[in-house]
Amino acid sequence: MSTVSESFAHRRVRLGNVEPALVALLKQLDPIIVVLSLFGCELAYGDRLSPAFAALAILIFIVCSRFFGRAGASEEPTFVQWDFRKSYTRVLVQWGAVIGLLLLAAYAFEVPDWFKRNVFLTWFIVTPIGLTATHALRHRIRWLAAHGSDAPRYIIIGVNEVGVELARRLPQAGFLGYFDFRSIDRVAKVLDLDKLAGHCKDVANYVRKQSVKVVYIALPLANVPRMSELVNALRDTTASVYFVPDAFAFDLIQGRLCEINGMPALSVCETPLHGMPAVCKRAMDVVLAGVGLVLLSPFLFLIAAAVRLTSRGPALFRQRRYGLDGEEIQVYKFRSMRVCEDGPVVTQARKGDSRVTRVGAFLRRTSLDELPQLLNVLQGKMSLVGPRPHAIAHNELYRKLINGYMIRHKVRPGITGLAQVNGLRGETETLEKMSERVRYDLDYLRHWSPWLDIKILVRTIGVVLRDRRNVY
Repeated sequence: MSTVSESFAHRRVRLGNVEPALVALLKQLDPIIVVLSLFGCELAYGDRLSPAFAALAILIFIVCSRFFGRAGASEEPTFVQWDFRKSYTRVLVQWGAVIGLLLLAAYAFEVPDWFKRNVFLTWFIVTPIGLTATHALRHRIRWLAAHGSDAPRYIIIGVNEVGVELARRLPQAGFLGYFDFRSIDRVAKVLDLDKLAGHCKDVANYVRKQSVKVVYIALPLANVPRMSELVNALRDTTASVYFVPDAFAFDLIQGRLCEINGMPALSVCETPLHGMPAVCKRAMDVVLAGVGLVLLSPFLFLIAAAVRLTSRGPALFRQRRYGLDGEEIQVYKFRSMRVCEDGPVVTQARKGDSRVTRVGAFLRRTSLDELPQLLNVLQGKMSLVGPRPHAIAHNELYRKLINGYMIRHKVRPGITGLAQVNGLRGETETLEKMSERVRYDLDYLRHWSPWLDIKILVRTIGVVLRDRRNVY
C-alpha cells in the first residue's frame, strides 16, 4: 500500500493544449509585432535607434505580454467562421488599454519628448491592423490543420450527450465514428447507425487498422473499470487518448480546469476574481469611484441638503446587507423615505408608496439615491458592477426559495449589475422576478470580464435616463 501511495504522490498533471506548433507560436507573436511595428515606424521617419528607444521597446513588450499574451484563449472554435469585426474590435479595446497605460506612465514619470509625435500616431494606427492580420492568419492555420487533407483521424468512445456535443465541436474531417459498450439496437435509439463505427471490444484493432491518431473517451465516471480496460487495450497502439468528463452535468459557475500542485481539478462553483483579474477589477473600482466622488462632490452636498430640508431624519440611510462571501456590510444611500427600515421585515417600495418623500421619489427614479455607495466601493465593501445587494431580511427569505441564491455573493455587490441593465431595476414583487434577477446575477459570475463591466456601466447610463419602469 505504501508503494502505491509513493507512486501516486509523484504523479503530476499539467494544464496544456493540443493546438499545432505554428498556431502556438503565432499566439506569442502579438507583443513582438507591436515592438516591430514601432521599430518600423521609427525607421520610416528616418529616426536613429537609441538606448531610450530600446528601453521603451522593452517596456512595451512587457506591457503587451500581459494584455495580448492570452489573446487566443477565447478564440472561436475551428468550425466557427472568423469574424473580422469581432476580432478587430477586441484588438482595438486591448490596444486602447495598452496605449492608455503607456500614456499614463509617461505622464506620471514626466518622460521627455524623445520621439516624434508622428512616429507614435502612425504606430497607434498601424499596430491594430498588423495584430488583426496575425489573428486572421492564426485562425486560418487552425482551420487548415483541422479540415485539411492531413487532418488527424479520430474516434469517440461513448454515444451520449457528451460524445455527441464533442463531435459537434470537433472538425468533421477525420471523424470516423462512435464506439460504445451497448448493443447496436440500444445505440440506434440515440444515434444514426451510419455514425456508429463499432463495439468497444473491437476498438484497439480498429485503431490499428484505420491508423487512428486520436481517441476521445466520453464515458460516464461510473464506467471507470471499463475505461481502465480501454486505456490498457489502447496502449498497444500509437493513438493519443483523451478522457472527456461530463463536466456539464453540474451547473457550472466559472467552470474551468485548474491545477492544484500537480493535481487536476474541475472548478464547479468559483469566483472569477482571483489573481490579476481581482487586481484589475479593484483598480478600476478605486479609480472610477475616486474620480466620481471628486467630480460629484458639490452635487452630493446639494442632494444631502435637499433631503435634510424637506423631511425629518438623516441625509444618509444605512442598511445592513450581505457583501462578499455573505459577510454583513453597511450600505449607504441617500434617505428617500420617512422611515429607515432595517429589521427582520423590510417592505420593498411600491408604486404610490406613502413612505417615499417628494425628493426621495425623484432620487429613486433617477437612481441618485445610490451615489453614496461610491464610498462603499472605496471601502472595498462593494464594486461598481456586481449583483445588487438585498436587505438581509430579503436574503434570508429568498435563499430558501431560489436555488443558488447565495452564490451571487461570490463577488462584491455592485451599484449596478447585469440584471439592472436588462429591465430588472426596482421592485421585485413576485418570486419569478427575483428568480430572473438571480439568473442574471449568476450569468454575470459565469461570464465576467473587465469588458463586461465596462459594457454594463455604459448601458446603465442609458437605462437610468430612459427606463423608469418598476422604480418607485
